[in-house]
Amino acid sequence: MFNIPMRSTGPLDHQTILSLNQTRVQKPLTLQTINTPDAAPSPAPTAVPAQPSPVRPTPHLTNMIKKGQKLPLEDTGRLSQINACLGWNTTNAACDVDVSAFLLDSTGKVPGDDWFVFYGQTHSPDQSTVFLMDQGADRECISVDLTRLDRSVTKIVFVLTIDEALKKRLDFSMIKDAYIRLIDPSSGRTLASFMMDEYYANVTSMMIGEIYQHNGTWKFNAIGNGVTRDLAGLCALYGVQVQ
Repeated sequence: MFNIPMRSTGPLDHQTILSLNQTRVQKPLTLQTINTPDAAPSPAPTAVPAQPSPVRPTPHLTNMIKKGQKLPLEDTGRLSQINACLGWNTTNAACDVDVSAFLLDSTGKVPGDDWFVFYGQTHSPDQSTVFLMDQGADRECISVDLTRLDRSVTKIVFVLTIDEALKKRLDFSMIKDAYIRLIDPSSGRTLASFMMDEYYANVTSMMIGEIYQHNGTWKFNAIGNGVTRDLAGLCALYGVQVQ
């Protein structure tokens, strides 16, 4: 794991996030490689036509709700942890989908520039929220320990983004079978799940769902709406400082 620029003295910028997207399929990042983007690259391998990603069967989804519906998550007592597990398939081999979680306070913004979790920053500052890659039946998961969550955080939004969507002219009409399911890891019980049934050609980032506090109780909201923004654009939307 490395310190991404937002943990340093300089603000996160659009080029920084693009460089993370471009380097995450190469060798592990180091401070030197992050700070020397103009270094001579290794010889490019012979181009191989992109192959469609293997289709993953959707796991059995229970306690399903529809778009726009809200559901309490603590009907049988206080929760201590929630695993938000997500999956999808693509109809275009160029689509590389990623999961991000933005931790928001009562203003709807992040408390600070490092309060979002994704493949390049796998832990929140309070260590409550953790990014997990390839979790069996699910492609990616975000684990949230509610007992460690900073009290200022009242909402966590889970987002799907298509890597370099704007540059490559990709969009969510090329995605299918996208879902989110919330699991209580102590019992293995599915608290809520949502399967998207609307995929928009003018969307490159999808807010698929969120958990939020209402009158002291955690609830889930199936959002299923998106924006034409990349990861840097989402950072700006939620208050992460972007130049």
